[in-house]
Amino acid sequence: MKSFLTIVSFCLSLLVWSQNNIEQNYDKKEVYITMRDGVKLFTSIYIPKDISKENKYPFLMQRTCYSVGPYGEDQYRRTLGPSHFLSDDKYIFVYQDVRGRYMSEGTWTNMTPQVDHKTKQNIDESTDTYDTIDWLIKNIRYNNGKIGQFGTSYPGFYTAVGTLSQHPALVASSPQAPISDFFFDDFHHNGAFVMGYFKTFPVFGVQKDNPTQEHWFGKDMIKRTSDDGSVFYRELGTLKEGADTYYKDNFFMQEIMEHPNYDAFWQKRNLLPHLKDIKHAVMTVGGWFDAEDLAGPLNIYKTIEKTSPKAHNTIVMGPFSHGGWGRENGKTFHNDIYFGDSIATFYQKNIEYKFFTHYLKGNKKDKLELPEAYMFDTGKKEWKEFTAWPPEKAEKINFYLAENASLSKTKPSNAASTEYYSDPNNPVPSSVNYKDFNGFTPRNYMSEDQRFALNRPDVVTFTTDYLTEDITFAGEILAKLNIASTSTDADFVVKLIDVYPLDEPENADKPNVLYANYHQMVRSEIMPARFRNSYEKPEALTPNQATKVTFRLQDVLHTFKKGHKIQIQVQSTWYPLMEINSQKFLENPHLASKEDYTKAFIKVFNNSSIEVEVLK
Repeated sequence: MKSFLTIVSFCLSLLVWSQNNIEQNYDKKEVYITMRDGVKLFTSIYIPKDISKENKYPFLMQRTCYSVGPYGEDQYRRTLGPSHFLSDDKYIFVYQDVRGRYMSEGTWTNMTPQVDHKTKQNIDESTDTYDTIDWLIKNIRYNNGKIGQFGTSYPGFYTAVGTLSQHPALVASSPQAPISDFFFDDFHHNGAFVMGYFKTFPVFGVQKDNPTQEHWFGKDMIKRTSDDGSVFYRELGTLKEGADTYYKDNFFMQEIMEHPNYDAFWQKRNLLPHLKDIKHAVMTVGGWFDAEDLAGPLNIYKTIEKTSPKAHNTIVMGPFSHGGWGRENGKTFHNDIYFGDSIATFYQKNIEYKFFTHYLKGNKKDKLELPEAYMFDTGKKEWKEFTAWPPEKAEKINFYLAENASLSKTKPSNAASTEYYSDPNNPVPSSVNYKDFNGFTPRNYMSEDQRFALNRPDVVTFTTDYLTEDITFAGEILAKLNIASTSTDADFVVKLIDVYPLDEPENADKPNVLYANYHQMVRSEIMPARFRNSYEKPEALTPNQATKVTFRLQDVLHTFKKGHKIQIQVQSTWYPLMEINSQKFLENPHLASKEDYTKAFIKVFNNSSIEVEVLK
């Protein structure tokens, strides 16, 4: 306890020092910047005191829906920019409340749709970015004519969409944990609703009445009632019952309830089709264990790579949860898994600092000494550099879900299947870390020990023999299931697991964790069978009919070491992380009642496989 308090004391003293350092080196200015349609956006600007005609600085900007506070020109942030390496080096730091949030005017909408800019009055986040940059360049004296932007999570989306502003002064963007499409990231996975986000809705679905410095949605936040966060979800009932109880007036929850399929409402909020003709430098950053926004970084990088050949496009993926690269914890753990020391600092100093310094302060004729892809191998626990992602030398291999619980590279010669029983009234838990469900969003499950699911009748498991040599999965993963169910609908959850050897040593920092035979989840994803052919037009399952359900898990870079095993678990419920599928086909599954809950026997045929990219 004493050592913990010492660490806390040190961190607090560091924040105080940082804030004092900012006050000594920066002047703060607050302005309203008028957008082309007349809406005024509140903007805080921190200007180095030594700025002058002879000493010019570039801008680093973040646009956010989460408040630019503290407000008041005599009130300073504790930190500036994405890291102290950059704030110590001095930039003109800009923070802006986006439309409809906090001190800005306008109306708030989630994932503001991009529009066709047929007239000057057609506005979206890219035009707001352009107008803001234009005002800054013209009105803040002694800037060097260059601007970069950064942001993590929702601000990562604003950074990503800001790349479309096409302002000539914008030379570097770093979307970090960015959202790209709410039907596949954050609030949904492949259209399945993320129930573990239920408590977040006041933040995203309540409009403010007037400009405010306070969190106006606080009265709508759900209060904690137990240390065991699963109790709340067990008592909540169905999604419809929960929405009716807590969120009848929450516009975002109501939008989700009304749009269960990938219709025009969601499609126009998909950023990816708009990411074209980007000409400046983009460094997209993510965490391999980001429970919120793992799809976004990978998809944004890959899209820009395909559509914008003139962009200097790079990607960084580290062993972090959501935004973990932005804070240093000394020893880097995700849940129980240790990855090394000071990994966030390594990223901030050797990757992020180099990126912004090169493009905002350096000579653009010089070559940036960073690879195309800077990726962390979560099995070997070390950084790897690649000239492309996925790696060009990766080879696609199928692992078959064979009978007798075997996971094999050999395609079975005889037809067979493995069957499990799925009951929506008794769902498979998504975690046994019940405290995690008291948080804003659950995070630790992404690398959690999966032994708790091994002997359940509603989970089937397929495992290799002990590996005789290392094997590195590097790139995309495709689940190619062949199934049959006695029901008319079902979800399918696939989990990729690294099974540790029986002699795996203990870790003194985690004295209560048994690492021998630890079943570490490496990657997981869910797919509603209703969307197997189309996300726009769902289809029922025909009972007992063999059916293909194919879907992509997010990428990995993970070496399964010699002496370990590779395992796949398949199940059809995953609660309370995901909404329970009633297993009865409904036009709107969000309106399911307990009476709709249908028990099912589900077969996984042995010609099902997991297609992975293996590094040679």
